[in-house]
Amino acid sequence: MSDANDGGPSTPDTPAVERVEGPGIAVRGDDVDTDQILPARFLKVLTFEGLGEFAFFDQRFEEVETDGTVEERETDHPFNDPAHRDASVLVVGSNFGCGSSREHAPQALQRWGIDAVVGESFAEIFAGNCLALGVPTVTLDGDAVEALQSFVEADPDADVVVDVGEETVSYDGRTVDATVDDAHQHALTEGQWDTTAQLAAVPERITETANDLPYVESTR
Repeated sequence: MSDANDGGPSTPDTPAVERVEGPGIAVRGDDVDTDQILPARFLKVLTFEGLGEFAFFDQRFEEVETDGTVEERETDHPFNDPAHRDASVLVVGSNFGCGSSREHAPQALQRWGIDAVVGESFAEIFAGNCLALGVPTVTLDGDAVEALQSFVEADPDADVVVDVGEETVSYDGRTVDATVDDAHQHALTEGQWDTTAQLAAVPERITETANDLPYVESTR
């Protein structure tokens, strides 16, 4: 366990996230909000299990009426493309994850298979919810995002390497400078992103704090 002075305890069950490597998938457009990422009607689940299949659901499916019968059909959304089914690096535009603060949105993305998100900018709460899952949110300038999106669309099997510590994104023989929030970078690379695990690792400190609260009955 690390000393409290270095930012908090790490735990054996919380791995450091220093590098994510895998095929990419692009979702174009700015201001993609959390309702687009995961529509509100899917928030009623008791657990997060199975949320991946509902990621971008209303963009991926449309209702079509034929001879009085309404059918649900797939659109050409990239999350429907079999060529991108193994993608783990999502490449997006600016202000991605805006709107409501629902933690279900990054949960759905991660359970679909996304391990890192690269974009021009992110809504702050969305980025924080990603951090709680160990999913880095990494920013590039607009031209670099456009180039990366075009690349992953053209070559869905090629790997994209997101280096959290070095703050770079590499693909197709090139490396571009990226930005990772300082606090997020520290938490990810030091294995301190799972705050629940950190609390579980120090039960004696939780008890000590609880005993000092005037509105909690002491267990001493």
